[in-house]
Amino acid sequence: MLPKQNRLRKNKDFENIFKNSKSLRSAFVVFKTTKNNVNLNRFGFVVSCKISKKATIRNNVRRRLAEIVAALSENMKKGNDVILIAMPGIEKKDFSETKRDIISAFIKLGLTLKEKNV
Repeated sequence: MLPKQNRLRKNKDFENIFKNSKSLRSAFVVFKTTKNNVNLNRFGFVVSCKISKKATIRNNVRRRLAEIVAALSENMKKGNDVILIAMPGIEKKDFSETKRDIISAFIKLGLTLKEKNV
């Protein structure tokens, strides 16, 4: 689980990232990232009803994304805000496939310090 200080919670933070961000779309996740004024990486997750009408499935997807990001965050450059937007179909993918997708996207965005498969 991500520590509280590494989570984006406020609506104004999400709005700022959506307005002033760099985007990348991978197979099942859209990444929006921007620099922040804090020496921490902060992450937000958007899993809409397009994924599933059932909240349990949406929460499962969100938890899976958060766990992958928490494992990768120690190898990342500091000072970024990142929003991960889940796309339909991600609920059918297994954990390892989702993890590979996120790792390759973080490398393309230049957020990782090392190209390491965690």
